[in-house]
Amino acid sequence: MTSGVLYIVATPIGNLTDITLRALDILRQVNLIAAEDTRHASILLKKYAIETPLISYYEQNEERRSAELLEKLLNGTQIALITDAGTPLLSDPGYRLVQKAIANAIMVVPIPGPSAVLTALVCSGLATDRFVFEGFLPRKKGRQTRLRELASENRTIIFFESPFRVVATLEDLLQYFGERRCVCARELTKIHEEFRRGYLSELLAHFKINKPRGEFVIIVEGKETAKRQ
Repeated sequence: MTSGVLYIVATPIGNLTDITLRALDILRQVNLIAAEDTRHASILLKKYAIETPLISYYEQNEERRSAELLEKLLNGTQIALITDAGTPLLSDPGYRLVQKAIANAIMVVPIPGPSAVLTALVCSGLATDRFVFEGFLPRKKGRQTRLRELASENRTIIFFESPFRVVATLEDLLQYFGERRCVCARELTKIHEEFRRGYLSELLAHFKINKPRGEFVIIVEGKETAKRQ
């Protein structure tokens, strides 16, 4: 029996029309869609009249579900992996499944599309030639160590953050990095999309007064760029 194919499909990060024709074709053609949140995925599928069955695949069931999906792939099932928003595996589940698929000679096919990382970066006004994506900083254990390490990073640094921890993260960045230019991008591609640019102290002061809302991408200039100002 021929093995199935695992498709890694990028989906919109906010605006549901930001999806490629190829992604829509794949989501219609596969036998199964593994989604981080099936309720969230259903909204997208309903908009485009896609009736492919869904199965949940999230952090808490990732290990168990990876084994189940691998068995299906080995038996010829065509599977698309999607996340809540953007490109899977970037601070989202999927690494284990891709690793298992490759180890078992199953074809893994990328279906490129939206990414909050690049969407925020290209409109930030900060250097785009060299950058590093850090995802979410550790909440407690290892947080200070990581911040100390990143303080000497010369490339533009990109973080994800929830609205509930934006102020705390900006405080830590200012403490460990010193004053640097920063951009806070929120609600990307949605109605209330906003790019707030300034220095870390300015953005910190703003969000202490104005309650952060929506998911954030925080972009900070590298050490060398800050020195040259």
